[in-house]
Amino acid sequence: MTPIDGHSRECEYDSMDRRTFVATVSQAAALTVIGGPLLAGQPEFPPAAPRRLVMIGTSNRGITMWGRDLLALYPGIIQFVGLSDINPGRVEYAKAFMGTACPIFTDADEMLDATKPDTVLVMTVDAFHDTYIVKALERGLNVISEKPLTTDETKLQRILDAERTSGKKVLVTFNYRYSPHRMKIKELLAAERVGKITSVDFHWYLDVYHGADYFRRWHRRREFGGSLLVHKATHHFDLLNWWLDSDPALVHALGSLEFYGKNNAYRHTHCRPCPHSQCQFRYDMTKNEHFMKLYAANEKYDGYYRDGCVWREDVDIFDKMAVQIRYANNVQVSYSLTTYSPYEGYRIAFNGTNGRIEAWIKERQPWAVEPFDEIRVTDNFGKTEVIQIPEGEGGHGGGDNRMRDFIFKDPSAPDPLGCSAGSRDGAMSVLVGFAARRSIDTGAVVRIADLTDLVPHPRRGRG
Repeated sequence: MTPIDGHSRECEYDSMDRRTFVATVSQAAALTVIGGPLLAGQPEFPPAAPRRLVMIGTSNRGITMWGRDLLALYPGIIQFVGLSDINPGRVEYAKAFMGTACPIFTDADEMLDATKPDTVLVMTVDAFHDTYIVKALERGLNVISEKPLTTDETKLQRILDAERTSGKKVLVTFNYRYSPHRMKIKELLAAERVGKITSVDFHWYLDVYHGADYFRRWHRRREFGGSLLVHKATHHFDLLNWWLDSDPALVHALGSLEFYGKNNAYRHTHCRPCPHSQCQFRYDMTKNEHFMKLYAANEKYDGYYRDGCVWREDVDIFDKMAVQIRYANNVQVSYSLTTYSPYEGYRIAFNGTNGRIEAWIKERQPWAVEPFDEIRVTDNFGKTEVIQIPEGEGGHGGGDNRMRDFIFKDPSAPDPLGCSAGSRDGAMSVLVGFAARRSIDTGAVVRIADLTDLVPHPRRGRG
């Protein structure tokens, strides 16, 4: 039996704030710097009939952020009418963990036909997103898909075609767009605070805890996650597309695997029975009761180890990546992703004709950090302005809660910065990853327009 099940997608989900929210800076101040409340106009009372949801893929992220949390946050607004996963033990545990009385299924088609939902939450392994998105669209249902939208251009075209035919919509959950810090950057760029942007330097660092976790799970295989240029960097490429308000046009990339996988003298199947006690990457899953119940207790059904060895020889994704992107509006981007850094976060700088906007987001570090994020704006021949922004409450810098409110409380609420992401946004972000992967494999510069029927435009989403 395959060690990867077609329904489960176990991204880490951390419901705790990254930093302690400082009392000296109010949430009202955070909203002020992003141009007013994003979600003005939310209904005071729930709708007459709750929105009927089903979930395909009862992963950790699915049953926490999109399961238990939705039920707690939106009573009377949403209800689950079905859960599906081909792993029967996992879906049974998911039902109990979420605290829902809905029926459970091991066949997604049976669930979709029996429960008559309004919206389908697709939380499966990335490579199977297209299968379930298309099944939902063909039944006339709207879809909320975890990122990335899919893992290759053929599957992407299939989703785009199905959405056009169905008349329904696919929403992609780009939660980073909704965090106050990223929204403030968007506001500054939209106002041309430093003039016309000409180039961007963007460097993302995953640490030896979070970064390593992708190499012990199903993400380590390109066939399941498309590589981290797709699974992880879809977040980063989407931010770039959104910030620059343009579509990517040309991509050239370099990448290799030279730290994880076969690049070690010893290995094992997974950490719990591993005899190599000296391994610094050993992950003791027995300390996580939830994971033991969700994953370890159900390995007998599909052979999937959540605490897999990062040194397994079947790892075939890149662990270091560098990508050059030229946008349709002629902005040039230099991007990199490192997966074994001693700390986690990213540096970004926007170079404009009148100055520079830059930020260093420090997510997990061995040294003390400030209780806020900063944006530094420097004018040519002028002074530097430092803008301090407290994080919103909740995961991903406050983005998770804002995004869920927009989706479930009032989708028609004002969205002045264009935070809501549809299928074209999801497509343009993964297309950069597809192009980068192809460029690494072939050494060629890849044109985005050659991958699907989407045509890149200087202004984002204009066609």
